Amino acid sequence: MARMTPKKDTASKSKPDPTLELDEIVSMIGPKMAGLRKAQGLSLQQLATTSDVSAAAIHKIERSGMVPTVTTLLKLAGALGVPVSYFVAEDDPHPESVHVTKSEARRAVYTPHHGLALGGISGSYRQFQAAAAVASMSAGANSGVKQLKHPGEELVYVLSGRVRFSVGNDVYALKTGDSLHFSGDVPHHWENIGKRTAQLIWFALRNG
Repeated sequence: MARMTPKKDTASKSKPDPTLELDEIVSMIGPKMAGLRKAQGLSLQQLATTSDVSAAAIHKIERSGMVPTVTTLLKLAGALGVPVSYFVAEDDPHPESVHVTKSEARRAVYTPHHGLALGGISGSYRQFQAAAAVASMSAGANSGVKQLKHPGEELVYVLSGRVRFSVGNDVYALKTGDSLHFSGDVPHHWENIGKRTAQLIWFALRNG
């Protein structure tokens, strides 16, 4: 609900109240996050695992009981496959059906994994069913001790280097030109087994 403000003279009516606008933007972070999480079929715990933010904190944010820090918002945006601006920008009344990413305007995509850098090459995850990035995986980099698991699918194409993916009980050693497509709800792990940085195209496809 918008708060009451003193009546202003006619000359100042056209000027927006910046404090009110900020309050409205902040109040929409929680509902936007909850809506996107549910649209992707993620439970609170699944999003917590992927983002490294506690389920309790996510629950408070979604209910507008807590304002997330910039770091927390970066983690959650990265896990949900959207830029931070998704949560703080006004809703676009005209959803895009076509998206072009210029090479010089490629945005960095947040990832909690050290040694992995992602450059987004796809449109907004709220408009499309897939997200994609150019990935640079440093020599020795890996996804950590805990295996990853989430809804949707992943597809990786190796541009250069040598990487290894463990999906369920199977292990796949991939080299330049190889690709791997798997269901994200199967526990998986990745690592660069070469001596140089590996380059990949990495796709994430959510459930319909």
